[in-house]
Amino acid sequence: MGFAVMSMTDAAAGRVKAIVEKSGPDAKGIRVGIKKGGCAGMEYTVDLVTEPNPKDDLIEHAGAKVWIEPSAVLYLLGTQMDFETTQMRSGFIFTNPNQTSACGCGESVELKPADLAALAKQRATESPSA
Repeated sequence: MGFAVMSMTDAAAGRVKAIVEKSGPDAKGIRVGIKKGGCAGMEYTVDLVTEPNPKDDLIEHAGAKVWIEPSAVLYLLGTQMDFETTQMRSGFIFTNPNQTSACGCGESVELKPADLAALAKQRATESPSA
């Protein structure tokens, strides 16, 4: 089994499915990426997917499909995508081990690329020997 770039909670999967259902017959899922912007330097992007890009990574959970832009993979490795609704807002929440800081409003983050050597070492200790 391959390594999933990102994981998704049941709440996030439910929201992705709701977005797809309300977006018409061409909607397949959403695409997550990273762009430069905001006071902390980077922002997560979430866009509707009608035609998947074959270069994107795909994660699926509970029938929801999320594609990940190739340029964002190193920044999103190990991230958990969730969805929450509070009195003040509702939206996707990214719990990202590669995040080094965030702005005060929470709209932008500072990210570092994932440490691939550390991830490989962690996977080796978690996997049972064959």
